[in-house]
Amino acid sequence: MHLNRRALIMSSAAGAAASFTLGRIDIAQAQTSSGASSMAMAGSGEQLPGAYRYRLGDFTVTQITDGMAARPLDAGFVVNAELEDVQGALQEAFLPPDKLFIPFTPLTLRSGDELVLFDTGFGESGPPTAGQLARGMAAAGIDPAAVSCVVISHFHPDHILGLTTKAGEPIYPNAEVMVPEPEYAFWMSDDNKANAPEGRRGNFDMAQKIFGALGERVSQFKWDAEVMPGVTAIDAHGHTPGHTVFAIESGDERLMFLADTTNHPALFVRHPDWAAVFDQDAEAARQTRRRLLDMAAEERMRVAGYHFPFPATGHIAKDGEGYRFVPAQWMPVLDGQA
Repeated sequence: MHLNRRALIMSSAAGAAASFTLGRIDIAQAQTSSGASSMAMAGSGEQLPGAYRYRLGDFTVTQITDGMAARPLDAGFVVNAELEDVQGALQEAFLPPDKLFIPFTPLTLRSGDELVLFDTGFGESGPPTAGQLARGMAAAGIDPAAVSCVVISHFHPDHILGLTTKAGEPIYPNAEVMVPEPEYAFWMSDDNKANAPEGRRGNFDMAQKIFGALGERVSQFKWDAEVMPGVTAIDAHGHTPGHTVFAIESGDERLMFLADTTNHPALFVRHPDWAAVFDQDAEAARQTRRRLLDMAAEERMRVAGYHFPFPATGHIAKDGEGYRFVPAQWMPVLDGQA
C-alpha cells in the first residue's frame, strides 16, 4: 500500500495525541508540585533560560547562555575576506547572509565544594538580547554567592561587564577574581591607553573601572600555570594581548575552554585564517587559532566555545584546509548513559 506524507501524518497523529497529552499533564504536575518553574520566568515572546550540564571526570560542567547579539554583516567584519565569501559561508551553515548572530556562553565548573565561573557575560549592560546569565544560573540552581572563584579569559566587555553591577558592587560577593597577568598589564596601563586608537580607549576605561572597584579581590595568574587543580592557563594571545584559554582535565577526560579563539564557528572554524574585526593582532590570532584547533582535533578534546551556538560544546574535526565544529550529543543524564 502506498502511504503518502499526508496519510503518514494523519495516521501517526492519533497515536501521538495520547502520549503528548500525558506529557503535558506530567509537566504541569511537576510545575505545580515544585512551585514556579523556570519556564514561568519567560514571557511568550522571549527565550527560556538556558543551561546545559555534563560530567568531565570528577568535574560537573554547566554551560549557561548569556544570550546573543545580532549585528548587520558588512565588509568590515571579516577584515581579510570578500563579503560575498563570508555570506557564502553563512548560507552554507543555513544562516542569513545579511546578519550575524553572536552567542555568549560562560561556563561553570564544580569540583567538590568549589564552584568556578569562567567569564561573566554582560551583566546589567550590553544589548537587550544579552545579560541572561543570571536567569540561566537561577534555572540551574546556582546562587551567585556560592561562586568561589571567577576566572577571566580576557577583558572585552562581554566577558567582564558581568563582574559588577552598574553601581560597582560585585555580583559574585564571595569570589576571588583571577585574571591573566599579561591581560591585566596591558589594559590597566595608562601609557597603553594613551597610545591606543580612539575607538579602543573606552575598553581601557571599562577595565580600569571594574578591576579598580574589585580591588584586592583580584589576583593574577601566569600562562602555563594551574589556575586550580586540573585547570591550566594556555597562551592564546592575538585576539587581545593576554587572551587566555583553559585546558580542563579530570581523569582521562579533557576539555578546552576556547574563549574567543574563534568567533562564530561557521566562519572562523571553517576558515581559520579569516580575521575578525575584534582581533587586535590578526596574524597572532590566526596562528593561535590554528595551533589550538589542531590540538583539539588531534587529541579529540572536547571544546567549549564562548561564541558557539548554545550549548556551545562539542569537538573539532579537521576538514580540508580548515576545520568543522561537531556538536556534542545532548544527554539527559550527567554520566552520559541514556
